[in-house]
Amino acid sequence: MNTIAATTTRTGLTVRAELDPGACPTGVKVSDERMAALPLDRHDWHGDWNYTLRPEPPGPPPPPRPPAREAERAGWAHPALTSLTTAQWDQLIRGLQAPYQAQRDAALHIARGGPPTRKPAGGHPPALSLAEQVLVTILRIRFRTPQHALGELFGVVTGTIAKAEHQVRPLLTLAGHHVEPAATPIKTLHDLTRHASAHGIDLTPKAKPAC
Repeated sequence: MNTIAATTTRTGLTVRAELDPGACPTGVKVSDERMAALPLDRHDWHGDWNYTLRPEPPGPPPPPRPPAREAERAGWAHPALTSLTTAQWDQLIRGLQAPYQAQRDAALHIARGGPPTRKPAGGHPPALSLAEQVLVTILRIRFRTPQHALGELFGVVTGTIAKAEHQVRPLLTLAGHHVEPAATPIKTLHDLTRHASAHGIDLTPKAKPAC
């Protein structure tokens, strides 16, 4: 402490050093939100090291995170719709998770023009989960159900259904999973709902998020 206090420069810098007798426990985690809320005035020269912490009361808490989107309809992945048993469906989704994430990372890399330059934020979840995208794609292949009908069922726009199918079809091929088309196509949401109901599945359409 004496060494720090004795620091000086030719331009007249003086330093005052005091020992803080308070306890400083280890292992304490401070969230990014709390750090961002500190009343700091960063100096022009090396603001990460040199700053003034104003003795102000804490600001208002950050706004609450947006509510999580509606839980996915896992019960819709029924053998009557997917032609897969529950065990086969679970195995398929687990097997697609790694290539799906790699596909997303590659698309983000191209969109950014390179690797990320800062820590990724939480952001909003995709409009459709991976399992929902796989289910949409299988319904498209098996029953040739129109995209607009599936968009109404899952509470998304038609473009989201098209994007899901575009992304998942190559992943299914990569995984060696062949979807056998059904003998009879299902061209309307009403007919798809009736087919599901006959097998004990309640296809209640999701509400579209407010704009």
